[in-house]
Amino acid sequence: MTFTEFNLSPRIAAGVDALGYQEPTPIQEQAIPPIMAGRDVMGLAQTGTGKTAAFAIPILQRLEAGPRGRVRALVIAPTRELAEQIHQSFRDLGQQTGLHSVAIYGGVSLGPQLQALRRGPEIVVACPGRLLDHIRQGTVNLSPVEVLVVDEADRMFDMGFLPDVRRIIQAVPGRQQTLMFSATMPDDIRALSADVLKNPLTVQIGHAAPAETVSHALYPVAQNLKTALLIDLLQGTETHAVLIFTRTKHRTKRLAEQLQRAGFRTASIQGNLGQNQRQSALDGFRYGKYDILVATDIAARGIDVTGISHVINYDMPDTADAYTHRIGRTGRAERTGEAYTLVTAEDADTVRAVERVLGSKIERRFLPEFDYHAAGSTFEREPRDPRERQSRPNAGRGSYAPRSRQPSRDPGRTGQVRPERRSQAIV
Repeated sequence: MTFTEFNLSPRIAAGVDALGYQEPTPIQEQAIPPIMAGRDVMGLAQTGTGKTAAFAIPILQRLEAGPRGRVRALVIAPTRELAEQIHQSFRDLGQQTGLHSVAIYGGVSLGPQLQALRRGPEIVVACPGRLLDHIRQGTVNLSPVEVLVVDEADRMFDMGFLPDVRRIIQAVPGRQQTLMFSATMPDDIRALSADVLKNPLTVQIGHAAPAETVSHALYPVAQNLKTALLIDLLQGTETHAVLIFTRTKHRTKRLAEQLQRAGFRTASIQGNLGQNQRQSALDGFRYGKYDILVATDIAARGIDVTGISHVINYDMPDTADAYTHRIGRTGRAERTGEAYTLVTAEDADTVRAVERVLGSKIERRFLPEFDYHAAGSTFEREPRDPRERQSRPNAGRGSYAPRSRQPSRDPGRTGQVRPERRSQAIV
C-alpha cells in the first residue's frame, strides 16, 4: 500500500512526499481511513510506530477545506518535547496548505504564545497545565474545535494529568470527533475512553511489545560498577546516537558529567532544566552536536530523533511497560536498534516481566576485559544534605578508572569494536 491510495489533496500529498514517506506504517494504514471518515478512534500503538502522522494527515485533510483563523483541532500531549514534535509534524505535513499550528506549554513566557494565538491558528498542540491557564484567562477559544486528540494517554495518567484532561474535554463540548492514542490500556484510560469516545474503532498495533527491529541484551553488574562498565561498553561498541535512561534527575546530571569527563560528547535532559536548556540539549542531540543524551523517563517523553542506534538503561525501569516506552526510541521506521540494560540482582522481577512481554529470555552478556570485582562507588545512594557534600567534595563522584582506550571523535560513532558476547546467568 502507498499513501496515494488515501486520495489525499495535492497539497497534503506534497507534504507527505517532502518528508520521504512512501508506504504507510501499520498504524497509519489502519487508522487514517476511519479518521478521514469521521470515526472516533482508540489507537493502541507503542512509541515509534508513526502514530503522529496517523492523526495529523487526516486532520490536515479535514481542515484544508473550511474556515480559517479559528482553532478547529486540539491535540493534548503530556510533555513539552512531544508537543513540539507534533507541532512540527503538522507544519511539515501541511507546509503547502496554509494551515497554521501553535504549540502551547509551560516553562516559557506566555507572551509569544499569546501572540501566536491572536494570529488565529487552526491547530493547537498543548500540554494540559498551560492550556488550562489559557482557558481560565480567556486567551484561547476552543468552542470551534472539531477534532480533539488525546495523545499518549497512559503517560498522562502516569504524570497525574487525567483530571486536567477531563477539564479540558469539558471545555470542548461541541467537538465532532475525538481520537485517543495510548501504548497501554490501564483501567483509568479505559474509563476515560468510554466516557469521551463515541462508538470508537479500536486500532491496535504491536500493543505492549517492543518493536521487532530492536535486539535486547542484559549486562549484569554490581550497582557500584555501573558507570565504569558503561564507559567500557561505549568505548568498545560501534554506535551512532545513544540515549541513556536513569532513574533520577540527580543521577542524570551526574552521569552526563562523568561521560563528558571520559571524553564523550554528552548532554542531559531532566526536569530541573529550563525549557531553553532542554531544547538546546535535545536539538544538539538531534543534529549531531552530542553523540549521547542522558535522560529521565518523564524528560525523555516525546523525544523523536531518527537514527538512535542504542538505548541503554543505566537503571532498569520499574515496569515492563516503561521498558517498552524507553526502547521505543530505537529501531524506528524499520531501522534496527539495540537495547542494553545494566542490571543488578534487585532487578530480577522486572527482568522476568520484560521477558514475558518479549516471549523469550534476554541474552546476558559481559565484557571479558572488565574487572567485575573492582572497588568503586557510583551512585550507591542518593546525595544527602548539600552541606555534607560541601564538606566532602569527592563524595559520590566515583573512583572508577576508565580504560586507556579513548572514545572515537567521529561524530557518528563512539567506538569501533563490538564486545564479545557470552552468557552469564546472574539475573
